[in-house]
Amino acid sequence: MSNITRIGKYEIREELGRGATSTVYLGYDPFAQRDVAVKLILPEVLHDRDKGRLYRHLLVNEASLAGKLNHPHIVQIYDAVVGEEESYIVMEYVAGGTLEQFAATDRLLPLERLVEVIFKCTRALDYAHRLGITHRDIKPANILLAKADKSGDIKISDFGAALLADSDQTRTQVTGVGSPAYMSPEQVQEQSLNHQSDIFSLGVVMYQLLTGRLPFQATSNYGMIYQISNFDPPPPSTFRSDIPPALDTIVARAMQKQREARYTNWDEFSHDLAQSFRNKQLSAQSQELPDSAKFETLRALPFFRDFTDVEIWEVVRFSRWDDVAPNTVLMRDGETGDFFCFLTAGEARVVKRGHTLNVLAPGECFGEMAIIGRAARLRGADVITQTQSRVITIRGDALHHASDACRVHFYQGFLEVLSARLSLANSRLAAV
Repeated sequence: MSNITRIGKYEIREELGRGATSTVYLGYDPFAQRDVAVKLILPEVLHDRDKGRLYRHLLVNEASLAGKLNHPHIVQIYDAVVGEEESYIVMEYVAGGTLEQFAATDRLLPLERLVEVIFKCTRALDYAHRLGITHRDIKPANILLAKADKSGDIKISDFGAALLADSDQTRTQVTGVGSPAYMSPEQVQEQSLNHQSDIFSLGVVMYQLLTGRLPFQATSNYGMIYQISNFDPPPPSTFRSDIPPALDTIVARAMQKQREARYTNWDEFSHDLAQSFRNKQLSAQSQELPDSAKFETLRALPFFRDFTDVEIWEVVRFSRWDDVAPNTVLMRDGETGDFFCFLTAGEARVVKRGHTLNVLAPGECFGEMAIIGRAARLRGADVITQTQSRVITIRGDALHHASDACRVHFYQGFLEVLSARLSLANSRLAAV
């Protein structure tokens, strides 16, 4: 706990958080009679021989915006002091934390709420763009929630890396500004930037908040630059089955590598997000089983006993759940297949040329051989529901892109299923 009680005229109540370059405090302005957030820059940062000039530039950059960005979805900067003894920025206090808390597979926002959040970001960044400001560091950590619950409004923060239209572009286009995983191709290649770079970054944020994972992942900066410049990530619906095609399309356009293929302006981005609401595409599956019930169902299945809770949430997101009528053909003998299933309620028959080979009960997995086999992915029998049933479907490409730990647990489960089937077959042969 910090023993600082005052910074300038501001009374310090508590420390809110700290990073590599600054510490943020909850303060109180006795003159305006309001709570504020005070970002105190560490003195050693500004005096650093290698990066001191860059950090001082970023501080002055953010300080220059004090009183200029008056928008309901942008954190207001009230005051700034840049001095030899003490340097700090005084900002609007936003209590709800950042969107980072909703960037994990087990804590994703409902789709309607997520679209609302991204829509508000597009309007705030359009406002900044009209003032000649490109943010350059859009990421979940820089999008704040006004309230501690999910219903609160959002505020974009941290314009220290912003590119100002009336400044010297050669001076402000500096290396080391921004978070690599969210950068546009032109930013990682240190080319000239405009608002479309922020559009790309917000597309990356939207992808992460939809799926709980980043579209580009690498262990080095070089690898990240290569991924962003050359790799097209799978659509978000690969990892979360309730994502409608409209949102896949929006994310893909925002993240186009060539600027001419990307959204031209923020209005286009906003329009498509609003249209997804008007068409009610997001509520098409509103009567589905709640995610919490899906989680509990998977947790109770023996196949998933070694999965962690986080991995179970991952499966909830990329699986499809259907209630199926009796006598529905789920898989057909000889057809190619790129998915496998679990039966969670009801019964289904495995049929080969009119002969019943097996009756599947709740909890059983089927169709996995078309996913794990190296040969042609052909079904070896028909699978037909015998009663009203509930079926979970998982696509092969979703499994391929799952986290390493999740994928390993699936393959371990498949081995147990195959072993049990082999044991059952041997028992039947022995009984003949």
